Amino acid sequence: MGNRTDTEVLARWTAAAMAIAQQAAGRIMAIYSADIAVTAKADHSPLTEADLASHAVICAQLLELAPDIPILSEESSGVAFSERSHWQRFWLVDPLDGTKEFINRNGQFTVNIALIEDHRPVLGVVQVPAQDQCYFAWDGGGAQRRGADGKIVSIHTRRTQAGRLVLAGSRSHGSADQERFFQALGENVEILSMGSSLKFCLVAEGKVDLYPRFGPTSEWDTAAAHCVVEQAGGSVTGVDLEPLRYNTRDSWLNPHFLVIGDREFDWLPFLQRAGLA
Repeated sequence: MGNRTDTEVLARWTAAAMAIAQQAAGRIMAIYSADIAVTAKADHSPLTEADLASHAVICAQLLELAPDIPILSEESSGVAFSERSHWQRFWLVDPLDGTKEFINRNGQFTVNIALIEDHRPVLGVVQVPAQDQCYFAWDGGGAQRRGADGKIVSIHTRRTQAGRLVLAGSRSHGSADQERFFQALGENVEILSMGSSLKFCLVAEGKVDLYPRFGPTSEWDTAAAHCVVEQAGGSVTGVDLEPLRYNTRDSWLNPHFLVIGDREFDWLPFLQRAGLA
């Protein structure tokens, strides 16, 4: 694939990906306001017309933007590892992250577009259709949020104080490991329950100290928001505190991970106390 993509190109592609995500969001919201027909995938997870409409818009336009870069979407993920292991650069897309939240009409769903290069996300766009907001970042460009009014502001993670912890938890996918970890943190902990990759964005904009995930996710669920968090000053790691990496094995499933706002704060004692490290 050649050398790493330079910052100016990443900035231009980010702007293009934001426009693509916003168009996909328009298709999603048109379906959101009507009757939502739900079918099931082979793994029994829900699938709607909105997932497919968003997928079609995003893939067509990314192909037009950069014809030589492969696209891997949740709705077209059946590419053998023997083929994709040779990809040094590719788009990783979740056309509708939080399908259950979409079906429940709580607004907590996103459109995720990431560019993966050398196993890490170097561009990330997280569009929030129901709020007409967008979180976006590219390698070396910082992290920003565009509001419904079109105003763009820089976002940053915050310093963590042990006695005043605020965590994000999964609305649809809580687990026993998550509960044990929350208990290990003690009593002075506030838990914000949220759906989709919005939990990453809460960390990125300094509203939450940590989002721990001890349940199944796929790489397309995390990649775009991972980039936003990193560029905002945080990190995304496994429970071994090593950086989360992409497209390194046959399965698209992520290991358990932590979305950390303050890179200097030591979460290891809490993980050990909960028997998770």
